[in-house]
Amino acid sequence: MPTGYHKIGVPAGTVALLQALTLPIVSFVMLYISAYVHGVEVTDEFGEQYLAVALIASLLSYIFVRPQFAQLSGTFVSGWKIAEKLAVAWCGVVVILLLLFYAGKVSAEYSRRVLLTWFVITPAVSVAVSIVLRTWFRQILLKAGAARSVVIAGVNDVSRRLASNMDRHPEFGLAFKGFFEDRGQARLGDLPADSLLGRLEMLPEYARANNIDTIFIAIPIRHIQRTHELLDALKDTTTSIYFVPDIFLVDLIQSRADEIGGIPVLALCESPLYGWRGAMKRLTDIGIASTMLLFAAPAMLIIAAAIKMTSQDSVIFRQRRYGLDGEDIIVYKFRTMTVSDDGHKVTQATTYDPRVTPLGRILRRYSLDELPQLINVLQGRMSVVGPRPHAVAHNEEYRKLIKGYMVRHKVTPGITGLAQVSGCRGETANVEDMERRIHYDLEYLREWSLMLDLKILIRTATSLFNDKKAY
Repeated sequence: MPTGYHKIGVPAGTVALLQALTLPIVSFVMLYISAYVHGVEVTDEFGEQYLAVALIASLLSYIFVRPQFAQLSGTFVSGWKIAEKLAVAWCGVVVILLLLFYAGKVSAEYSRRVLLTWFVITPAVSVAVSIVLRTWFRQILLKAGAARSVVIAGVNDVSRRLASNMDRHPEFGLAFKGFFEDRGQARLGDLPADSLLGRLEMLPEYARANNIDTIFIAIPIRHIQRTHELLDALKDTTTSIYFVPDIFLVDLIQSRADEIGGIPVLALCESPLYGWRGAMKRLTDIGIASTMLLFAAPAMLIIAAAIKMTSQDSVIFRQRRYGLDGEDIIVYKFRTMTVSDDGHKVTQATTYDPRVTPLGRILRRYSLDELPQLINVLQGRMSVVGPRPHAVAHNEEYRKLIKGYMVRHKVTPGITGLAQVSGCRGETANVEDMERRIHYDLEYLREWSLMLDLKILIRTATSLFNDKKAY
């Protein structure tokens, strides 16, 4: 999506900046409103303490939000996406503020009612204000004469989708006029005849004569010479030009545009946990794992004692798995079987597997054998949510059989994952079973967000007592 000036003079960069300023401004104002509601005076020296907190929160909010909205024109961000970005950023602000309160031993100097109210209402008000801003800018763009006229050079799957998106979303402010293509109508399938405006050589003259604002070049990269010739011919116009690479030839994982020292690059396969996202994921993991360990510790001690009394082997079973970027890690589980396979061949557990102990069957049924992996999370080897790690022997087997298998290791493996809550748990009896699991693992990488992690955790908790594939 073009991020320059719209025809009416509203720069998309300004829209994104206003969206990014919403949380800092609202957080500042809401702190004082919260204090007023609870009858807390914030004047004189006492007020300076609240002012300092408000300024720190505003600065942190801007630091967290600005890079995210800078990647997109704020006008085109969906309401759900706005809510997610602002909520995640505010959670980060709250965590840092609480750490500062703890480190400075000043939490007693602030009203807990004021802070709790502030923490709760700020994201809600910020989302509401940001969505109102987005709606207002969209209405401006939809006014008569606001749309930029667009033609596309080249007809392929990507350019067809681009044209369809412009037709279906007038709020983009782009009025699609048609295609230019050297191939004849007969070779273009179901392309409407009136959408084919002519051959590529006719495009520069058409752009000049019809005051075309924007041209998208979707010519395949193998025809690079034809693209150069077209660009040279278009230098005699004032048209904005964008190149549309056919990136859908590959399976995209967290694709995004970036630059390195002024050189533009396009990410086709990247971890979703780069930058601040990785930091937020790690902080969330530490918080959840620590809390769960605190509550699960008594049960874990009882389980450990029961295993020791019913088995001569060690309480904890250690097995090599692949972690982040395919590095070897050691994963902990409560022992549930009479064997300790960790070599070149690892036989998966099956229903009524005789190797599973009576106690182990109960532990596996309710996933209690996975509790020691909370320690793996605190070590940084695993995450609470992510693709489940497989035994090294299985990795080496399936990476040769399933395309894209190793891409799942672009994130830290998890105790639970999207595949597990989607029915892909238990034995993978054939390649098709594993392919289905990998499909969900890669979908997790494409769609990752903290909100998705929360949904997976909720689905995991609700399925503990009715998962028929747990054995």
